Amino acid sequence: MSSSLVLASGSQIRRLVLEQACIPFRVDKSDVDETELKEKHADLNPAEMALLLGRAKSRQVSARLPGEIVLGADQTMELEGQLLDKLPDAALARDRLKRMRGKPHYLHSGLSLHRDGEEIWSLSRTSTIHVREFSGSFLETYLEQAGDALTASVGAYAYEGLGAQLFETVEGDYYAILGLPLLPLLEALREFGVIET
Repeated sequence: MSSSLVLASGSQIRRLVLEQACIPFRVDKSDVDETELKEKHADLNPAEMALLLGRAKSRQVSARLPGEIVLGADQTMELEGQLLDKLPDAALARDRLKRMRGKPHYLHSGLSLHRDGEEIWSLSRTSTIHVREFSGSFLETYLEQAGDALTASVGAYAYEGLGAQLFETVEGDYYAILGLPLLPLLEALREFGVIET
């Protein structure tokens, strides 16, 4: 292949998705200040924010790696029109999950590829997750068993694990829900010579 891929993210799930798809890549994590960007661009909707954050990560790492193709990705969660952030501690997960119960929320994924500091491709995808009317006893059991998922993701769940039991229906691509819409990304990586056509 004429090009290689750099993932500008420390996300374990994004790394796993790329590894399972047998995409050659290495990690060079960006240190973009997400909080500062969110404050500076508070007028953006949650979908626009996901793309802004993915672009910022990709652009930053690309600027220091000439000739490399850099993938930046981010995901935001929207509940009742509000952009939510990851929980600082597991103690807050109960209230968040109660608020989500019986309602849809939206996961917005934003992906960007940069080379030599210039964006060469981007994508925005939204998935709709309908949380079921789970019981109080289920919630307590879930909180005991979920572990790191309570603070590792904005929704206090890992969709690919125990978190699947929270949901009634899902509208969207499995990989987009994980934060890395894979099929359109594969198409772009073929176009740019990272993987075989």
